[in-house]
Amino acid sequence: MNTKKFSINKACAIIGTVIAVASASLLAILYLLTENYIVVLCGLVFILLVLFCGILLVSVMRRKLTLFSESICRTLDDMMAGDTEPHLLDTEEENLFYKINHRLVRLYEVMRENRRSIAKEREELQELISDISHQVKTPIANLKMIDATLLEQSVPEEKRRDFLKAMGGQIDKLDFLMQAMVKTSRLETGVISLDKRKQPIYDTLAAALGGILLNAEKKNIEVSVSCPEMLEVVHDRKWTSEALFNILDNAVKYTPSGGKICVSVESWEVYIKIDITDTGKGIAESCHGTIFKRFYREEEVHDIEGIGIGLYLAREIITMQEGYIKVLSDIGKGSTFSVFLPHK
Repeated sequence: MNTKKFSINKACAIIGTVIAVASASLLAILYLLTENYIVVLCGLVFILLVLFCGILLVSVMRRKLTLFSESICRTLDDMMAGDTEPHLLDTEEENLFYKINHRLVRLYEVMRENRRSIAKEREELQELISDISHQVKTPIANLKMIDATLLEQSVPEEKRRDFLKAMGGQIDKLDFLMQAMVKTSRLETGVISLDKRKQPIYDTLAAALGGILLNAEKKNIEVSVSCPEMLEVVHDRKWTSEALFNILDNAVKYTPSGGKICVSVESWEVYIKIDITDTGKGIAESCHGTIFKRFYREEEVHDIEGIGIGLYLAREIITMQEGYIKVLSDIGKGSTFSVFLPHK
């Protein structure tokens, strides 16, 4: 017999026929054995009652199977559509139907989350490509212009050296941009493995300050530091130094000549707090959130060297160590960047 083509309705019809024949045979045997119509009638009532219960049970099961199959179909349709909430069974019973439906819904939620993650990554990749192309466009255009001038025109030696210096500056800018992008990529993709250990924050801060002292001296900016030498905190020295350097470098860039930069470190119960205060131009309150975006720069500071990625990197590095950064600033009154790192 080909069971693949054997429908449930046909099976029910055959089972019903068998039961009817068996019941008639049983009643006939009862009559032959007892020759009592009352016994036969009681047997008939019993058989009818059993048949009724059986039909009722089959009907209920059939109804439940139908509802369950419809629910499964709706859930599968939702999974394929991907833009609607999955259908849940209207029951709180821990039965087989509910368990299967619950797992399908969980599968749907996992698939939807994966789609969102992929869409977010694609959007971030497109944004990154757009940012890179925007940042690279100007130096490349400048290099092409200088190259064409040197090739096509007769330029005096002194002017030629100026052009070559300008080319060197544009190449340095591209190199800095590429290095920043590599660091950003390594941070965002989780390639970097932070080596967090309990160690003095004084040495980390000293390494960051070493990178900005020369530029601060050129602008006659006074830098003062207040940090306990033996204060220890769990952190990655290399990357925390990179984050602090980026904040300090911004402070030097946007503080006018003769200004001041004050660095102070305090130990709190849960965090250590590193304040970097400058006497620069200040930041409007409306921009306190946007300054940490990748490649963000205010319109009025485009004449100052930079690509707008330092604060973004600083926030990513500190966040990876379960810390955070706060900003207090007013236009014309300078800024204070507070870096919080947990003790453990």
